[in-house]
Amino acid sequence: METDSPLLLAAVSLLSALHMGYLTRQVGRSRMAHNILPPVVTGPPEFERTFRAHQNCVEFYPLFLVSLWTCGTFFSEVFAAAGGLVYMLARQMYFSGYVTSAKKRLPGFILNLVVIGILFKNTRGSRDL
Repeated sequence: METDSPLLLAAVSLLSALHMGYLTRQVGRSRMAHNILPPVVTGPPEFERTFRAHQNCVEFYPLFLVSLWTCGTFFSEVFAAAGGLVYMLARQMYFSGYVTSAKKRLPGFILNLVVIGILFKNTRGSRDL
């Protein structure tokens, strides 16, 4: 049964929002562990890496949502939804790696860029650019 409702895109969007909430919670836990109260954003290296990893995820989130919905609307909803799941995996790899060591963020970051690039490339609008 085919539907005009973008259920997969909505589901992936919801999952990604929950994932962003989880990452936000990790910053809160790091604040508590290191006794760093807002609005302070500096402290031990472990806290600063956690804070910066989350901040980078926030900065990329609009690009992800636009690429997800554009690809899903104009190319393939299933393809875009699968890409969205891989994007979330890449962001988790990035976040976990960065919290451990700044150098360990690169595999997740590179995968993140690849996924966003593929999603943008697979839209009718971007083919005309």
